[in-house]
Amino acid sequence: MTNSKLFKRYGELCATHPWEVIVAVLTLTTIFLTVDHHQPLISTKSKNCPGCFDEQVNAADVIVMTIIRCLAILYTYYQFRNLQKLGSKFVLGFAGLFTVFSSFVFTSTVMKFLHIELVDLKDALFFFLLLIDLSKAATLAQFALTASNQEEICQQIARGISLLGPSLTLDTIVETLVIGVGTLSGVPRLERVSYFACFSVIVNYVIFMTFYPSFLSLILELTRITNVYEQKHTIISRMLIEEKDKANPAVQRVKLIMSIGLLLVHILSRWSFSAGDITSDFIKKENCSETSSFYSFIMKQFVMSADHIVILILLVTLMIKFIFFESRDFFQEKVATVNAINNQVSSIPEEFTHLKQREKYESCCSSTYNFNEVNDVEEQDSCRNLEVCLQLFRSENEPAALTDKEIMLLVDTKHIPSYNLEKALNDVDRGVLVRRKILAKSIGFSKLQNLPYQNYDYNAVLGNCCENVVGYVPIPLGIAGPLKVDGELFHIPMATTEGCLVASTNRGCRAVDHCGIKSSIVADGMTRGPVVRFPSMTKASEMIRWLQNSNNFETLKTQFDSTSRFAKLSKISTRIAGRYVFIRFVAETGDAMGMNMLSKGTEQALHHLHDYFPDMDILSLSGNYCTDKKSSSVNWIEGRGKSVVCEAIVPAETVQSVLKCNTHALVDLNLSKNMIGSAIAGSIGGFNAHAANIVTAIFIATGQDPAQNISSSNCLTIMEPWGTDGKDLYISCTMPSIEIGTIGGGTVLPAQSACLEILGVKGPNLEQPGENAKKLARIICAAVLVGELSLMAALATGHLVKSHLKYNRSNSEKKKNSCD
Repeated sequence: MTNSKLFKRYGELCATHPWEVIVAVLTLTTIFLTVDHHQPLISTKSKNCPGCFDEQVNAADVIVMTIIRCLAILYTYYQFRNLQKLGSKFVLGFAGLFTVFSSFVFTSTVMKFLHIELVDLKDALFFFLLLIDLSKAATLAQFALTASNQEEICQQIARGISLLGPSLTLDTIVETLVIGVGTLSGVPRLERVSYFACFSVIVNYVIFMTFYPSFLSLILELTRITNVYEQKHTIISRMLIEEKDKANPAVQRVKLIMSIGLLLVHILSRWSFSAGDITSDFIKKENCSETSSFYSFIMKQFVMSADHIVILILLVTLMIKFIFFESRDFFQEKVATVNAINNQVSSIPEEFTHLKQREKYESCCSSTYNFNEVNDVEEQDSCRNLEVCLQLFRSENEPAALTDKEIMLLVDTKHIPSYNLEKALNDVDRGVLVRRKILAKSIGFSKLQNLPYQNYDYNAVLGNCCENVVGYVPIPLGIAGPLKVDGELFHIPMATTEGCLVASTNRGCRAVDHCGIKSSIVADGMTRGPVVRFPSMTKASEMIRWLQNSNNFETLKTQFDSTSRFAKLSKISTRIAGRYVFIRFVAETGDAMGMNMLSKGTEQALHHLHDYFPDMDILSLSGNYCTDKKSSSVNWIEGRGKSVVCEAIVPAETVQSVLKCNTHALVDLNLSKNMIGSAIAGSIGGFNAHAANIVTAIFIATGQDPAQNISSSNCLTIMEPWGTDGKDLYISCTMPSIEIGTIGGGTVLPAQSACLEILGVKGPNLEQPGENAKKLARIICAAVLVGELSLMAALATGHLVKSHLKYNRSNSEKKKNSCD
């Protein structure tokens, strides 16, 4: 743990001071390159004479170097195949650039410092390929690329160094000691290359721990390229699993013991030799003339020996297999399908060539194709058996190690409930994606292709707003206004699919632009109405009389108010039906809509009431006397939630110029339609033109419960002639039961929260609890008023049908009508 913290602080230092670290590394490199040695430390020059070249390339050399070359090519091929699965050219680019730079620094420095000629590096290059570890460079790049800002970049790089640093340090020590054994082999070429490889391991470690993290931090800061991965949580989880395995204490102890043993081998093997002896072993050759023609030297470098031929055949075979077969088989079917359906795929940036990155980009470009089918094809062969999947899921508790296909297998076998996927996977986005795939198996992919699911904050939804989520349904959002309410201007967000609604409301806002609207909250109290039952009517009547006592009410109020900081019981009313009693609790709930508060408080009060009346049966916490989400006279008469009244006096010239009407026509229509017509229909709370239209549109936009528009749309619209000549228009709207809140429920969702922010009522009012909810209620009532004004004017002048034909018809219908 201490080592990890030390490496983390070191990584944070490199990431936060990139320029200083890079300059220091370059300076040290320059110093090494400019150092002048009078006596070379290791000389690899051989004396050229007839037969010397052939004698150097003996059978042992050929066998050893051929094995090294083959292993180097195979290992490099394996690393690049693994990196390709990550799917990002950014990772490959960073890792490759790191490798090239470290190779350059090492080669240049060692060639200068040890006076090694270029001819001696042809075999060392293969050894270098065998030693490099692209996976660690890619891993650190992944940590950096999952950040979203510069501070997070530094933190992610530091986190990566803390995970990779300890194991990399120990690996470097072990590799150096193991390769150092090669210097004792007695094979000249292997000894020279082993010295080269030892320096390679050390230099790569230094560059990785200094230059590379600083380089990542600097590049990402300059280019601002972050958040490349769609599934960054999953990728990081997989990397952490791998690093956890690498940091196994038992493996670390084995490496330490092996390091100590190898160190003893080196000490004992070199005890009798001085540094000069070691150097002389490398430069001791047969005495022969150093004269050799330039032509002879060149020809020796291009001699095709048997080991060269083997290497060439192996390399060409791998290239042909990788380029012409595997890549074609993997992508041919998918690319053909994509091109046939949507031509926009050809314009996808190079960074998104992996199918999962393509899927994200494609969803932004077009809504006509979904890559779920392609992903399903990709995973169909990657499903392990049920026992293995269960073991991975239960023992390691790391669902990131399982493919989507394997997760679906666990759902099908009832080991993971479908409704609990987000929690089981610890990844809400992946949970939604897997559930979509499960649904698609039943109903078909084509039915889901136009249902979006990406780029949405499902964390806010989980446990709050919806279950079994498979996507979201976008609803157009319009803005009406500005609307002047109590001297303050508001822009009204309205989410609706009904044409003309926003435009009509906006016209009403213009009609009251100069006069404005006055509003008032006349009552505030959410309700909950449980039903209880007694053995007899006598007992029921006794309980009602008990509640009418003010002291008893205060007793219940104390119990009720103890369940919340904001819920304050204000009233209790009762109705009796035989031996049944319906109790209506009324309480203020601050800025919340308050149903949960009322439920908790009511339950506590009922339990306390049961202590006084033990023969009382509590049948239901809600007995429909509330009344919630149902039309009822009790809400119309007594109110529920916020009871609001708004009024405005519209000048005659405005009625004429903006509404294209006159006061007399509006008053007459309001009487005949909203009063007499609603009475004939036996309406409850429906003495208005279309209050529910505006209420529902604002409810959806601001995250309210749309079902509560039933009571919330209760509205009485009154119109009267005003002024000395009666040409001005007085209009008022009385809405006794607006059930809204600015916290909780759908108000936590990002888009809905933004709409509340537009109105200036987001969240709780810390200074005056409840004021934000009351303000929203006043805005809704005022918006209903201007909506009533505009629609009634359209009806009075006969413009309603014309406007709907113009604005509320599809393009195809318009073209058809124009042809007719």
